[in-house]
Amino acid sequence: MPEPHDPDERWLGAVLHAAFFLLLGGALARFLTRHPGEPRAPWIIALSCALAVLHLLGPALADGTAARPRPARPRPFPRPWWLAPAWLALVVAVWMVLVVLAPSYSWCAVPLFYTGLRTLPTGAALVLVAVLTAFVVAAQLRLAGHVDPNLLLAPPAVAALATAVFLHTRRQAARQRALIDDLLHTRRDLAASERRAGTLAERQRLSMEIHDTLAQGLSSQRMLLQAAERVWEREPDKARGHVRSAASVAEHNLAEARRFVHDLAPADLARGGGLDAALRALAAREGGDHLGVRVHVDAGARTPPLPDRVQSALLRVAQGALANVREHAGATTAVLTLTLLEDQVVLDVSDDGHGFDPAAPATAPAGTRGHGLPAMRARLGGLGGTLTVESAPGEGTVLSAAVPLEASR
Repeated sequence: MPEPHDPDERWLGAVLHAAFFLLLGGALARFLTRHPGEPRAPWIIALSCALAVLHLLGPALADGTAARPRPARPRPFPRPWWLAPAWLALVVAVWMVLVVLAPSYSWCAVPLFYTGLRTLPTGAALVLVAVLTAFVVAAQLRLAGHVDPNLLLAPPAVAALATAVFLHTRRQAARQRALIDDLLHTRRDLAASERRAGTLAERQRLSMEIHDTLAQGLSSQRMLLQAAERVWEREPDKARGHVRSAASVAEHNLAEARRFVHDLAPADLARGGGLDAALRALAAREGGDHLGVRVHVDAGARTPPLPDRVQSALLRVAQGALANVREHAGATTAVLTLTLLEDQVVLDVSDDGHGFDPAAPATAPAGTRGHGLPAMRARLGGLGGTLTVESAPGEGTVLSAAVPLEASR
């Protein structure tokens, strides 16, 4: 019998063991009570003990199954493939000898049916079931002492029904495992496609940013320096003006390059200490005479390391939210609350400002801020997160950003 690798297999193995030993013990007790002092009794007892020991050694000797391959822990010395069929053949041979000596042992064939179906390939298992059924029929007719149609037909019918149910259940389980494997493969492929799409989108964004700023600036610098070189000797003042213009363009490009670096790796996170330290640094920088900002971290009993993308996104959301509070809320106090749960991390930004109606259309002029609610939602959406805004006129605002941890890894 193969060693089970899941709860259902362990449960079925335990039931088969219990049924086999109950039938074996019942057959031995029946023989000893009905045939006291029988000369063959010592042989019956010895063979019964041998059969019990062989059945107990089954999981250790026959680790694996030829009927259905399944994953197992790697072994330093793999057992040969023939060990399980050899063990089962030995068990069946001892049982057959017992049936010849005492026909009441024939009912032990029932758990042996399932053992063969679980251990052997389907074709070999069906042959074994047919042989066992024939022995059961012969033993029952021998006990009855005459030809009984019920004893002749009932065991094959029961064996056929049990075999059909077992094979159907196994095929259903195999189809379910194949479906689960396909779903897992599809999920991995979808995740890989999403990562590739995100990478391409980020590359496109950076290429557009670099083309529109750094590349254009470098082109302007080259043209200004070439112009300065052409008029350097004839018009030195004009040449120096070109050089000063080139230096101004270079300074602007340097500021743009620093902005790119900050977008990719926020400076507050680069200092170390994690997201909570970065939020405290942000609160210290944004707080002042007119706005007090506090930070509260609720990690419960665990403080898991957050992925870099999650930390960067939540820090950007906090920056944008505080910018909105400072520019539009008219608040005196803002609180940043970072909550780490088992499956997600939540950042709440609350203020005591005059609030607004989230369902009303935005009235702020376009382009007045670099970060707005749509940008926050887009940033969180890339991580599978959500943004919720709760507010009402005169009651302040609570902005909640939630990111699932498993989806963002």
